Amino acid sequence: MKSKSKPPATTQQIGEGSYEGARDYRKNISAYLQDADVAADAQAAQPRSAAEAAELKSAEEAGRSHSKAKGQ
Repeated sequence: MKSKSKPPATTQQIGEGSYEGARDYRKNISAYLQDADVAADAQAAQPRSAAEAAELKSAEEAGRSHSKAKGQ
């Protein structure tokens, strides 16, 4: 007689995220903030032209129009 074995139990959390993923994210952000030149990264992220700035502003407004938050 063959016994049916149960599938191995998983320890992975299912849903919005996992504890392991959240822990890795916090660790990586902490390492980034310690090692990176945040001011230089912020400067590099600035729009390179007035047209790009307008495009980013338009995208922001479009995103906010879908938000359920009031007054933001």
